Amino acid sequence: MRKECVKSGKTVEEAIAACLAELKVDRSQVQVEVLQEPSKGFMGLFSKPAQVKVIYIETPVNRAVSFLKSVCQKLGLNVEIEADVQGEYVTLNITGEDKEALGVLIGRRGDTLDALQYLVNLVANKQADDRQKFVLDVEGYRKRREQTLQRLALKMAEKVKRYGKEIALEPMSPQERRIIHTTLQNHKYVYTTSEGEEPYRKIVIFPKK
Repeated sequence: MRKECVKSGKTVEEAIAACLAELKVDRSQVQVEVLQEPSKGFMGLFSKPAQVKVIYIETPVNRAVSFLKSVCQKLGLNVEIEADVQGEYVTLNITGEDKEALGVLIGRRGDTLDALQYLVNLVANKQADDRQKFVLDVEGYRKRREQTLQRLALKMAEKVKRYGKEIALEPMSPQERRIIHTTLQNHKYVYTTSEGEEPYRKIVIFPKK
């Protein structure tokens, strides 16, 4: 689906803002063509306003951003969403001035964020020929959580090595279990397995014989 909007304004940015408001999209989702730069005539006569054409083309990325924007607006959150496209993977990072309020999007240990990520992938790839995989993040939470899990994995591995007994970690999402497995996959003294059924599946760290 393609949408176009042509608007005039005192400045180019003012004209763009008017189109974004009409189309209900973000600046990152559109292409902008400046049709006319503003100019001031002699003694204010024959001045010309800026005129732009804003083009919105519906893509999986744009559908994802629009869906997230609508969810955040319903929650009363004023956010910015930046899309980082790397091949078939798209990372959508949500930022905002009220850092504490954004915690509602993360939930307990990222469970809300994971659920929202699942919905984003469903909405964005609906009837799409080229499917993309979306990773959702809030203020860099996933990177911080990854570092926390890596430290936990190494700490628990040291305990297993020291006492020679396996240790079971708390249930985690597949994405978080993957971080633990990857961190310890080449460890000299321990190995890992996943046990149990979702959503209670957990990692057990064993000493190597």
